Amino acid sequence: MIEAAISQEEAEVLRYVKEFAQKEVKPLAREIDIKKEVPQKLIQRMKELGLFASYIPKEYGGAGLSFSFLVRVIEELSRACPSTALVLDGALTLFADPLIMFGSEELKRRYLTKVAEGAVGGLALTEPNAGSDAAAITTSAVRKGNGFVLNGNKIFISNGRIAKFFVVDAVTDPSKGHRGISTFVVDADTPGFRISRDIQKLGIRGSSTVELEFHDVFVPEENIVGEINKGFKVVMDTLDSGRIGIAAQALGIAQGALEEAVDYVKQRKQFGQRIADFQGIQFMLADMSTKLEAARILTYKAAEIWDKHEDAVRISSQAKLFASDVAMQITTDCLQLFGGYGYTTDLDAERHMRDAKITQIYEGTNQIQRVIIARDLLKQ
Repeated sequence: MIEAAISQEEAEVLRYVKEFAQKEVKPLAREIDIKKEVPQKLIQRMKELGLFASYIPKEYGGAGLSFSFLVRVIEELSRACPSTALVLDGALTLFADPLIMFGSEELKRRYLTKVAEGAVGGLALTEPNAGSDAAAITTSAVRKGNGFVLNGNKIFISNGRIAKFFVVDAVTDPSKGHRGISTFVVDADTPGFRISRDIQKLGIRGSSTVELEFHDVFVPEENIVGEINKGFKVVMDTLDSGRIGIAAQALGIAQGALEEAVDYVKQRKQFGQRIADFQGIQFMLADMSTKLEAARILTYKAAEIWDKHEDAVRISSQAKLFASDVAMQITTDCLQLFGGYGYTTDLDAERHMRDAKITQIYEGTNQIQRVIIARDLLKQ
């Protein structure tokens, strides 16, 4: 297995992450899927292990570790339970990263320090009529005194029930289209902010996904992330890092499924021999392993480019597109290797396939990723 461009210190920490994921998270993965909730004790343990602080800059109470390290952490946690991984991924790539990139010093000190201490954040972008077309959001932010009043709805918001604050995008100048969008930080306990419903899902069931409502929610002007009417760039750059995080989730899900399938075919016998001895089965395993390693190389490369602060638009979309498609292919084939048992909830094969599907959809569907890749390629 290839290694990402991480330091010796990060590699040492990663050993503890792997141990935590396999010994503490994985045994609870099925229960998390059934109960549709990540236990608070696992979130607390991630806090104790310093995972929330890992990617936060040192000046805000974090460890200042690399994005490449964070990608490996997300991968390892997803290998055990992607719902658990999404708690950390959402807090760091979707909430903390836009503040790291665009937030004022005051915003960073107020919120990044809390994330470093283990507070969970989220991103509220998608709306019932604005999914792939992020510029079509209608949630409004109207100036009032020294701030803005927000009204509207957001849907499919990860970390919904557990987040203490959200990065929220709203329209501040309807006449300017996507150039009239601004980004705010909104505390979850702000009057008028409420969760209207929990959304039940096919996979990653332990991740809290909700619909949000904003009824005259007042947000002070100092909570703007970046500049007024410049929020669309904040959104687009945030999604670049977020897509690499999704690629890491896909890697972990596929890796966990493949490992379980390999163990099974080595002990399952049919026609007097292990099914692992049939060449047709071996060819399936060879193809899965090769695709997974290719996806890993691409994802790690995207993380390295992000760490260097270079243009990651195309490669982040490529990583997300390829890794998620591979994850869906691998988890489907792994289920096939278990035969009838794979279709039951007695084993985890069906859960892996359900969990993998969302990686082709959120942070921009894979059809949209192809649009982004082609546009960037043709622009060169």
